[in-house]
Amino acid sequence: MRLATIRTAGGTRAVRLDDGRLVDLGHADLGALLADPDWRAKAADASGTARAHDLDTADFAPVVPNPSKVICVGHNYSDHIREMGREPPSYPTLFPKFADSLIGARDDIVKPAETGALDWEVELAVVIGAEVRRAGDAEAEAAIAGFTVMNDVSVRDWQFRTIEWTQGKIWDSSTPVGPYLVTPDEVGGVRPALGVKTTVDGRVMQSDDTGTLLFDPVFLVKYVSTIITLRPGDLIATGTPAGVGHARDPKTYLTGGETVVTEIDGLGACVNRVVKDA
Repeated sequence: MRLATIRTAGGTRAVRLDDGRLVDLGHADLGALLADPDWRAKAADASGTARAHDLDTADFAPVVPNPSKVICVGHNYSDHIREMGREPPSYPTLFPKFADSLIGARDDIVKPAETGALDWEVELAVVIGAEVRRAGDAEAEAAIAGFTVMNDVSVRDWQFRTIEWTQGKIWDSSTPVGPYLVTPDEVGGVRPALGVKTTVDGRVMQSDDTGTLLFDPVFLVKYVSTIITLRPGDLIATGTPAGVGHARDPKTYLTGGETVVTEIDGLGACVNRVVKDA
């Protein structure tokens, strides 16, 4: 299944992509749907005669607008570790994001006036579909509702003010996520090997394969859930491959006016214009 949250005149709605139309699933958003333990059956069984929304004019919200937590992983592709001058980690490098950071897959990325170092990072994001704590392998696999695309837009000059990255990662309305939650059965299971790519104004900046992740989605669910309870709708961003602007020579940043496309095979793409903060 391909599920999404869209904005309508009456508020957000959870929908399923079905033969070129978006079938309403009877919930305000995917977070509300995923909170129902029977969400898979209800999403699959939604009637084809139920209210439908026009795909061509759909206004995609963040796939889960208000997750209780967003956990991000740094340094999870070997080539990106090398380009940033780091050693491969023994354990996942974690940092948080917050719901206020998230925007839809077609929304503008607003470049903060306070930065001259805005950067792109395409990431496979895991969407959690069941509450888990200290998950084993089977429980972690079952807790993965599906996957989506995230662009972990980073404010590099703020990120590297200290040895702790969070202040460069949590800016308001900075992080596209969507357009769809795609269930694992459509992309080869809970450890998918999918092409990931970023283009900026048509120029390929990043290209890799999620099959090369150091810490795969199941391991990350196990690891993070050891620390904190994961709840339906929570997101785990699994890291970005090589090709970020900060690691280029000369360094290359988003200044305003660019179109950034972050895409993952089988999941879709976030297509976002960069605009300067008013």
